[in-house]
Amino acid sequence: MKQLITLLLLCISIKSFSQDLYDINTIQTIEIEFAESNWDALLDAEKAGDNNYTEATSVTINGTTFYSVGVKYKGNSSYDANQTKNPFHIELDTYVDQDYQGYKDIKLANVMFDPSFVRETIAYNIVNQYMDAPEANYANVYVNGTLIGLYTNTEAITKTFVDKHFYSKDNAFFSCSPPDGAGPETTNLPNLEYLGTNSASYEDAYEIKSDDDTDPTIAEAHWDDLIELTDILDSDIENIENVLDVDKAIWMLALDNVLVNLDSYIGQFKQNYYLYKDDNDQFNSIMWDLNMSFGVFSMTGETSSGPGGPGGPGGPGGQSGTLTSTTQKAELDHMLHEDDANFPLFSKLMEVPKYKRMYLAHYKTILTENISNSNYLTMANDYQAIIATAVAADTNKFYTDAQFTGNIDTDYNVGGNTAPGLANLMGSRSTYLLAQTDFNNTQPTISNVASSVTTPIIGDTVTITATVTDTNTDAVYLGYRTDETMPFTKILMYDDGAHNDGTSADNVYGVDVVIDADYMQYYIYGENDNIGSFSPARAEYEFYTLGATYETLTPGDLVINELMASNETTVTDQDGEYDDWLELYNTSDETLSLDNLYLSDDPEDLLAWQFPTGLTIAPDSYLIVWCDKDDDQTGLHADIKFSAGGESAILSYADGTIIENITFGAQEDDMGYARVPNGTGDFAIQLPTFAANNESLSVNEIDFSNHLQYYPNPTNNVVTITNTSYAIESIQVYNVQGQLLLQDKNINDSNIVIDFSSFSKGMYLVHVNNSSVLKIIRN
Repeated sequence: MKQLITLLLLCISIKSFSQDLYDINTIQTIEIEFAESNWDALLDAEKAGDNNYTEATSVTINGTTFYSVGVKYKGNSSYDANQTKNPFHIELDTYVDQDYQGYKDIKLANVMFDPSFVRETIAYNIVNQYMDAPEANYANVYVNGTLIGLYTNTEAITKTFVDKHFYSKDNAFFSCSPPDGAGPETTNLPNLEYLGTNSASYEDAYEIKSDDDTDPTIAEAHWDDLIELTDILDSDIENIENVLDVDKAIWMLALDNVLVNLDSYIGQFKQNYYLYKDDNDQFNSIMWDLNMSFGVFSMTGETSSGPGGPGGPGGPGGQSGTLTSTTQKAELDHMLHEDDANFPLFSKLMEVPKYKRMYLAHYKTILTENISNSNYLTMANDYQAIIATAVAADTNKFYTDAQFTGNIDTDYNVGGNTAPGLANLMGSRSTYLLAQTDFNNTQPTISNVASSVTTPIIGDTVTITATVTDTNTDAVYLGYRTDETMPFTKILMYDDGAHNDGTSADNVYGVDVVIDADYMQYYIYGENDNIGSFSPARAEYEFYTLGATYETLTPGDLVINELMASNETTVTDQDGEYDDWLELYNTSDETLSLDNLYLSDDPEDLLAWQFPTGLTIAPDSYLIVWCDKDDDQTGLHADIKFSAGGESAILSYADGTIIENITFGAQEDDMGYARVPNGTGDFAIQLPTFAANNESLSVNEIDFSNHLQYYPNPTNNVVTITNTSYAIESIQVYNVQGQLLLQDKNINDSNIVIDFSSFSKGMYLVHVNNSSVLKIIRN
């Protein structure tokens, strides 16, 4: 037994300290085992045919082994049946539901077009500073015990990825690359051109990735979403933010250009990006396949008309169709395709002055933070140091060890393309770009960003101010949101002395905002006639955060008064179900707000279920919460369910404040676990008193109940209640949520009539003399 415990602790320890799959500082080890010795031929056959997965006996990632795994070759120009080192796509869950650190798809690129081995990892590192993007590092890949080589290991863009970044996974989702690959003869390209309302016109250019693409109705709806985007981009640009996260799209376009990443939307094939539509109906742009960035891919998609002519090198139309030299790549026009209708995502956005100024602002941020300061070169040297030994051991790589180190400065031919020396290309590019008028124009300066209240109370109005110079007076905006899953709302800021902004025309801008959640994320944007400016500079991806707090209830004012963890026959909810329930009681003499309050049955997950905003409970009143995990039903249905064997019931706030923490043991069927005396006493198992005083009934009260009669039940309108032996002194009518709907005191009569005709259909509880509870059904 001691040996078994030791082994279990060792396994736990290994799992706890397993390395991060995308840690750039650690080379991953991926070992693939096939039962067949001709595995390469099998993968080639699938690649040439249906491109289905071949089953691997096992795949081991950093010592963790998975059995029955799907493996196939991937890639277009990087794949060749005659080469040993081909790109892999490993799908852990093809046959068995399994994952590694939450990842199910492993994408491994063979570094075919990059002697330096660092283009893709540097590019993804830079992109991740400004937008949601895959992570990337390196992996040594073995097959049947033989080292195939060192690969770049890039996070797959799957439903796992979009759920992590965009908080949903079942909406329209497209890979914007031709399903059959792109080449010189390809005519259908994913450039977001509007092609009419027939989805068939788009299917050769885009690949639908939505989970429900096998359902024709859902798939067609998702194609319609994409078509709507292209239509609005084409003819209704004023409303483009209704369907597109414009900020993300602008970051993508700027990054592609700065990094001379032409195997992308801005290159000849207008491809290698994804679009995912979030729950806010906006498509989000995601960059992909950066292995030919930093100038390897050379086709811009422009029509050449000779040096100095329209479209020719140095001409007013932009670039020639193919950049033949490193100098031409270094001098890639930062406004490439501005007037080209074949690239509507860029040309249409650039028609809007504000979007163009945002583009220039983002572009300049990338340039100054990663290129002109040689940050890219620092990363290149650091990454090469990490992988140098692994590169030397890779006998299947496409370049020599000398080319590996030399490609930092020296250009090399790579299968018909040229891989410029990184420093050779980007050093010249920095010099060229910084000399352009667009980046020499005076840029707005934003400073002293502040809130009038450091820690506001939820519901407060705060003033956000900033000092902004060299801007147009009507062009300073606050972007803000109080829910990170929502888009930023943009509102104008003022320098008029009337918005808590100091005096008029003092360059201090202000605007009031109501804080309706426990945080607000925000940024400032200003522009002049030439260029925009953001604070923080990486907005909207980065932002300032203002934390808010809330008034918490005083412990003891609101108590868990009773609960039932095994309701077999006692009382039903509005759908006729016998579910667990919990009763809250307001012991105070004030109405209490339950805003920001949570209910849980698990001390490790205190925020299991949040009470609806605006819910209150009156003094000396009860509130019933059904604990049934049916939170889609009408009324108060918490996403928890009690164990009859005993557990906890906890009321708390997100900041950790605990209002109530009740721990109970095993419960009996149809018995309440209630405070006695009511609201203040210790808990005891007793007959339930649903939404009523928990204290035991007296002999007289029991006798009163035995003489009580009521009819008809169910009823369509009125119910008559009689007691021939005792006076009826008071009645209260509650719904099954415990909310008081009707109350009458000092009746002193033996016969009363209650009208239910104004109530909706369902069950109601009538408390008579604070002792007897009648269940009345309204048909």
